[in-house]
Amino acid sequence: MAISISQSTGGFSGPTTINNNLYNLLEPTKYTSLYNYLNEVNAPDIRKELIKTFGNQGITGFLTMTGAIKNAGTADQVEWFEEARLHQIQRARCKTSAGALTAVTFELAVETEDANFSTSVEIAAPTAYPLIVRVGDIILVDGDKRLYVSAVNLGADEFTAVPLTTMGAALTATAIYDMPIVGNMFEQGSDQPSRFLQSNVVKRTNPYAIVKEVYQVSGSQATNIGYIDLGNGDYRFYVKGEMDTRQRFMDKREMTLLLGQQITNTANLTDDIDGTEGYFAALENRGMVTSGLVGSTTGGFSDLDALIKEMDKNGCPSEYALYVNTTQDLLLDDMIANGYGSNTTGGIAGSYGSFNNDRDMALNLGFKSFTRGGYTFHKHSWKLLNDPTLLGNDDVAQNLVAGVAIPLAKVADAKSGAKSPALEMCYKAAGGYSREMEHWVTGGGVLGFTNDTTDIAKFHYRSEVCLVTRAANQHVLIQGL
Repeated sequence: MAISISQSTGGFSGPTTINNNLYNLLEPTKYTSLYNYLNEVNAPDIRKELIKTFGNQGITGFLTMTGAIKNAGTADQVEWFEEARLHQIQRARCKTSAGALTAVTFELAVETEDANFSTSVEIAAPTAYPLIVRVGDIILVDGDKRLYVSAVNLGADEFTAVPLTTMGAALTATAIYDMPIVGNMFEQGSDQPSRFLQSNVVKRTNPYAIVKEVYQVSGSQATNIGYIDLGNGDYRFYVKGEMDTRQRFMDKREMTLLLGQQITNTANLTDDIDGTEGYFAALENRGMVTSGLVGSTTGGFSDLDALIKEMDKNGCPSEYALYVNTTQDLLLDDMIANGYGSNTTGGIAGSYGSFNNDRDMALNLGFKSFTRGGYTFHKHSWKLLNDPTLLGNDDVAQNLVAGVAIPLAKVADAKSGAKSPALEMCYKAAGGYSREMEHWVTGGGVLGFTNDTTDIAKFHYRSEVCLVTRAANQHVLIQGL
């Protein structure tokens, strides 16, 4: 018996043979839907390149570019010592007003160290300034009055000083004076001073911060192929997510080293974390801080000159890297152009010591250099301060930071005398185990990782780091406000 074959013709009554496609193409409705038909079967013309609309968005590299070295640490915090001022200043309050020639009694003032005085003397967590003058010392008061210390009462924290000559104007009662000790004088046949001054070092500490991140992909998504070539012919889009997560982790680790603070709000922060002092906090606490942009005032170089004078007071090295936002960068360009035309070194041979004395090397790394007052500044635009999703957000008021000036020289350790870099990135490590940059993957067979049971691959990132800012008094924080 012959078999019977039936076939749908798509609603068109035509021959019921196997090869009926030619008849279906002639069906009138096919002419109106032909575009839709072809649109479904034609391959889309998709370009494989991924366009970086905002350029390279990673902000890491600042610490490496400024010469910060990496060192391993073996405790929960890093400790280092810094030298105090060789010549200390006696700060004291005038008890009573005195005439042009009469003796003056001073008493110690119990107060907190203020920002202006901190650039002149380093005292860790002061509650009172010590009594350091001795009988026979000559002190300088108000910049022009020289007084001879005639008596010291250690028990009462007081001392008496007599003008060497007519003072001209009496000192103000209850006023606080900062008095350099400029010398001493003794009569013939007198004994040596009864007290000596002990050299001081300041101990500083900084805890580590543990920075973490995670990314995951399911087994199904790990095998999907997309349109975009993510590099080396790899079209699996989860790779893009993993690369971005890694970059965000590296950026956040660097920003933690820059913006971190040691935690004092322990009453409201219940987590057992100490925080870590970042670069900006170190400069706010111990560095030179401007009250606005450099070059924003009328007169061009007046801001820079004022800064250079403060740098001289702090014994700063002669070469600096300036990392600045666009606003500060343009102000410096205008200042240089107005002062020197197109000569970016100010008519003075630029020094490129940190770039092997190679001007082209500095330019290739994005630095533009100029010289002023014996200092050479290598200027560089800082992406972190221009990114509107980070510190370049105008709502952050342009900002917390508009730039920094970092000395490009090593500093001597006060305790050992060894030369050390101004910035040091420390990470926990011991016995061959390093927590500088830990990366591992867990998964239930996904991508070959078989240490879990879930149908995912989870990428883990962890780092335990802190930043040591040595001689912060030689660094400059440029505030945008």
